[in-house]
Amino acid sequence: MPDSIPETPVRIINGVAPVRICDLGGWTDTWFAGHGAVFNIGVYPYVEVQVATFPRHTRPDQVTLHAENYGERYAVVAGNPAHTRHPLLEAAIAEVPLPPELALEITIFSDVPAGASTGTSAAVTVALIGALDALTPGRLTPHEVAYAAHRVETQRLGLQSGIQDQLCAAYGGVSFIEMFQYPYATVSSIQVPNAVWWELERRLALIFLGRTHSSSAVHEQVIAALEREGDASPRLDALRRCAIRARDALYAGDFAALGRAMADNTDAQRALHPALVNADVEALIALAREYGVLGWKVNGAGGEGGSLTLLCGPDASANRALLRDVRRMNALFQPIPIYLSRTGLRVW
Repeated sequence: MPDSIPETPVRIINGVAPVRICDLGGWTDTWFAGHGAVFNIGVYPYVEVQVATFPRHTRPDQVTLHAENYGERYAVVAGNPAHTRHPLLEAAIAEVPLPPELALEITIFSDVPAGASTGTSAAVTVALIGALDALTPGRLTPHEVAYAAHRVETQRLGLQSGIQDQLCAAYGGVSFIEMFQYPYATVSSIQVPNAVWWELERRLALIFLGRTHSSSAVHEQVIAALEREGDASPRLDALRRCAIRARDALYAGDFAALGRAMADNTDAQRALHPALVNADVEALIALAREYGVLGWKVNGAGGEGGSLTLLCGPDASANRALLRDVRRMNALFQPIPIYLSRTGLRVW
């Protein structure tokens, strides 16, 4: 143990990345889909990563991880293949070669509740890899960071993972992602006039259902069925078409058409398996209809818990009344304030 641990770091690196909502075409960005089309929206609140660096000889451990949301702080053993406490974070750290002369204090924080189905784990991985990459000469591009984050989930941890969450975290904004052959994709940023951007931001609402998303058994059933159908599956094609319609609607500034694409995408998710649109979501959709909401999208793959994106109508007072009724409907339901993120990963 060193006699004294310096309080002032040699250098501090910050990395932030947005989370993802309203992912039309999700499920088509996967290995069993082969090719896909996804429309999604990057939003605040960001995931935040801060890396403080110290001379290696002044610290007993090279890497100390502070998972602030969980109140945990512990040493991460470099090169240890057993990722036990926070596997995603530990595997992401292992993905980036670290300078041997430095010790790191890594702090990670997110205002988005865990299990909200907003791609938070991908945003964390993108922000963490982006920040660690800044420790050494040469910089990964946003696309390269996204693919490194995808490798962490699929190769290091052996998890099922599409590509859209990582790409949204890296690029931000409103994106149209075309996967031409898994996992390779192009990302087109949808540029619209400020008035359309501001109106979209004003009308969107994110409702967390108060329960962590968890539906692995249902997802396995869906994946097995889609694998049998192959990339020509009509159910996957219905999802791809919703993404294209959403892109075209936003370019046209047609919020009614965007809302229909969102609602149709949720119907297409329900067609994959009824349990992907849970009872809480159905109740929220029924309430939203009473207030003239234009569209709704179950975020992520769907299932138990998670969250719902709503595209509200033009009446601001009615939209505020809807959110008040959402809170009254169920004490667990939590509207999360969001703002559109014009940028993706930022490191400084």
